[in-house]
Amino acid sequence: MRIEFEERIIDVHVVYGPGAKLSIQIEPNGFVTVKAPNGAGEEGIAQAVRKHGKQITAKLDALEQARELMQLKEYQEEGKFLHLGRYYKLHELIDTVGLGEEELRLGLRKFYFASCKKVIQQRIQGYQKQLKAAPKSVEIVDSSTKWGSCSSKKQLTFNYRLAMAPVEVIDYVIIHELCHLTHMNHDRSFWRLVGSIMPDYKEKEAYLAKYGQAMTL
Repeated sequence: MRIEFEERIIDVHVVYGPGAKLSIQIEPNGFVTVKAPNGAGEEGIAQAVRKHGKQITAKLDALEQARELMQLKEYQEEGKFLHLGRYYKLHELIDTVGLGEEELRLGLRKFYFASCKKVIQQRIQGYQKQLKAAPKSVEIVDSSTKWGSCSSKKQLTFNYRLAMAPVEVIDYVIIHELCHLTHMNHDRSFWRLVGSIMPDYKEKEAYLAKYGQAMTL
């Protein structure tokens, strides 16, 4: 289906099924899928899409911007890569002399791991004191789904790609995971605790939602 919303056209793939509720999914490639109950009419589907039109178009715009940012990445001296919220030429981050593309990719990955570990170690100390919470371990990992995690054994992990984000966004993820040492669920008490340390945490969440697609190798 092609649905008009505020002078824009949203292309939608409709999948019918036995479920009772209509849902809208947006894939990382910008593909919009509507899962609709059997027998749902096109007008009802169009109304549902228009109802959420602003959120859908905002997400599509963010994905398009992320794709444009990713096009800046070239594994050569002048290629640009994010570090702590700013773009740098590759040779400003790592030694590039005489190295091929795969060697440069591995070198940059190693740089991000080391940078993330350093920043986390520096920033987590103060927040541990504020929250009176101490993890049993802190590890930097490669994850395609999470920026950070907290296990039931009080082990924290942080995605190495956070080294690409501004420091205040890294702070948010640190605070988020430290708060899980007190509240394992995302209930009201958890978010109140997060907000007591970082009142504007929603802005940091929005940054990750908007630019997360560009924060990758």
